Amino acid sequence: MKVVAGDTKVLRRGEGGGLYLATTGVATRPQGVHLGMDRIQPGDRIIASGPIGDHGIAVMLAREEFGLRGDIRSDAASVLRLTQSAQQFGGLRFMRDPTRGGLATVCTELLRATGMGVRLMQQSLPVRDPVQSVCDMLGYDPMYLACEGRVVAVIDASEAQQCVETWRTFEEGQDAAIIGRVDSELQHVLMETDIGGERILDELEDDPLPRIC
Repeated sequence: MKVVAGDTKVLRRGEGGGLYLATTGVATRPQGVHLGMDRIQPGDRIIASGPIGDHGIAVMLAREEFGLRGDIRSDAASVLRLTQSAQQFGGLRFMRDPTRGGLATVCTELLRATGMGVRLMQQSLPVRDPVQSVCDMLGYDPMYLACEGRVVAVIDASEAQQCVETWRTFEEGQDAAIIGRVDSELQHVLMETDIGGERILDELEDDPLPRIC
């Protein structure tokens, strides 16, 4: 018998009652699917399957740490249909979920692994208005907030729009969008802002919200 996976649950003192179950699925990679950061090429597009920051803000509001209330819901959901449908595209390079550290952290990892920069477009970034409003009030950046049911993928430019349109046929991918591209002339993660400016996204040094799980 081998232990192939494990997890921990962080609970405050006095809140350890009840039953906690952790399950792990083990699968095999389909033949012909080869993904990895080493396959990323200059000009590849970065796509997101839906709005970012929903989970992080939903958890914060549920905790009522700032006396705020709202109807923002976590994006926690299966990404199976999204990832399976994306695998039909031969130009798919890489996929992952932007959990702890959010989308900015994924982009920073791409930069470190490939040596190529990432250019993001704020006007194309899917962020729900209530999430942005909370971020504006409290000084959070949705780029660094956790997502639990989103997929970020890097794909050849010629197939990016088609992949996005495929994702939009699913309820969990209705707001999918092309949000940026890999730029070999950059040495950092750069955001083109709505007002025509630019800002560099640094690597996250600490979680903006307390540990969730």
